[in-house]
This record gives sequence, C-alpha cells and structure tokens, in this order.
Amino acid sequence: MSAVLTDVCVHAMLDSAVSGAPGTALFVGAHTALGIAGAEVAGGSPAYARKAITWQAAGTPTARSKSITAPVIFDIPAGTTVRGIVLWSALTAGTARAWAPAGASARRAFSVDTTGLTNNDIFSPAHGLVAGNSVCFWPTIGAVLPTPLAEDTEYFVIAAGLTTDAFRVSATLGGASIDITAIGDGDVQKFTPEVYGGQGTYQATDFPISLPG
Repeated sequence: MSAVLTDVCVHAMLDSAVSGAPGTALFVGAHTALGIAGAEVAGGSPAYARKAITWQAAGTPTARSKSITAPVIFDIPAGTTVRGIVLWSALTAGTARAWAPAGASARRAFSVDTTGLTNNDIFSPAHGLVAGNSVCFWPTIGAVLPTPLAEDTEYFVIAAGLTTDAFRVSATLGGASIDITAIGDGDVQKFTPEVYGGQGTYQATDFPISLPG
C-alpha cells in the first residue's frame, strides 16, 4: 500500500526544509555554471554579493509550492555570464540547498525512443524551442536520461532535425548533434544565460520550490 501526502503535510515539509531551522535557505547567489556545484560570480565594482531572501508561506502562490516574497538584484562584473541561481544557508560559504537555471521557462516532458536513436531526435510535443536556445535536462522520478545527456549541463538546440515536436542538441552553439546511444526520458527546460559585456545588475524575480503531487 502507498499513501499520498496531503497539501498540509507537503506545506509543512517545504516550510521546514526551506525557511525553517535547521534546513534554512535564507540567501541566494548568482552562478556562472549550472548545478549546486557551479562556480559563483565574483568581483566587480560595486562588488557581487549574495542576497538575503524571505519566503512566502508554503501554498503561496500555488498549492504544494512556495517562492520568495520579493525580487533580489545582484551586482554583476563585466565579462560574466549568469547561468544559474542557487539557494544558500549562509551569506558566505554555507551549504547549497537548491538551484535553478537563469531565466528558465517551465519544464516539459521529453523522450528518446528507438526511432529517435537513428538521428539523435529528442521528442517533446509542441516544445516551442528554436535553434540557439540553451536547454538543460532533468531526470524525473523513475526515469533515466538518454545516454550521454547529463544533468547540470548546458546544451544548445540546433537547426538540424528541428520540428514542432522534435529537436536535437549540441554541446556547442551551432555544433554537431550529440550522438544519443541509449533511450530515456525526463524533463527538458529552456533557460536564458545573461551575458555582461560591462558591469551591470541581474534580477531574480522569484524562486519557486515545489514537491511532486
């Protein structure tokens, strides 16, 4: 027998894990690489620094989720590309609690079947992607990403094979399609790295955290 957690239980878990001791995530940082272990922005004038955040109560704005109460703005030095936003337990050092790609859209389900292996086609109905988009892949519960696609990695959509319901990716912008050698599925997420030719600012408007249904 299996049980499904109620919204009340999920909300209590979110409040405890994200904004309650000891599992606090009360600071946010901008990072130049994807993933919790991705390099953090540094330097500049004004100098980059993590920002303190406060959280809405779980269940706001939607059930089984929560987000920060207000946007945060970072000072970003010239020559920097912001690719990820990471939740931290402390203003400096500390423990990374969660991360999200910069400028991310909603995740969409995708799959690679035996048909797709022939041409390295990734299937995701009405995906809305165009050549040059940056994407990352997430395994879902019980799923395995197609080999050799990996988490915490930036891939680029390419023009070859691009249709309404299928796309291919490269490890470099405009490069050759990655040779997919094993089937799999999960979620794909478009994101938009922010490139800074000069000193500037980056605004994180929200940071939604949720638990699956």
